[in-house]
Amino acid sequence: MSSIQDLFNVSDQLSKSLEIPHKLAVPKLTKIVVNAGIGKIKEDNKAIEKMKKDLSLITGQAPIVRLSKKAIASFKIRKGMPVGLSVTLRKDIMKEFYDRLVNIAMPRIKDFRGYSKKSFDGQGNITIGIKDHIIFPEISVENVENIFGFDITIATSANNDKEGYELLKLINFPFLN
Repeated sequence: MSSIQDLFNVSDQLSKSLEIPHKLAVPKLTKIVVNAGIGKIKEDNKAIEKMKKDLSLITGQAPIVRLSKKAIASFKIRKGMPVGLSVTLRKDIMKEFYDRLVNIAMPRIKDFRGYSKKSFDGQGNITIGIKDHIIFPEISVENVENIFGFDITIATSANNDKEGYELLKLINFPFLN
């Protein structure tokens, strides 16, 4: 746990590189949101439960089932049907997940070179996509029936993309050169 805490103690370096005089104004991670769309398995309750179990193993926290707000006939979705799963991670669980994501899961992605700086949203937050959930070591490949992907949004308290980029670079986020 102390090595994870050391990884996130970058406020002094960040305040010098961004020339921010006040410690409280230095950007930091606020939350990580993991979203998975249910897709084709929307009517298979066993598959949804398995997906919930896998997502809770990956994140260390139980996901919330997101329901549709309105009916969409072309997608065969009725109002109130499950359409996705969502997990919001904060504090220590967020830091542990980030450590596992960057140091264990991302190196297991085939042909992985890093993420583009263009993935930022203009306010210092970055959203990345994971195609296969089996890159996480918590998932046993033998028991997997449906491989699913999900989006990970890393939210920071940065005011712009430059500050968010500098923060994530200091905590070892893999960017393209």
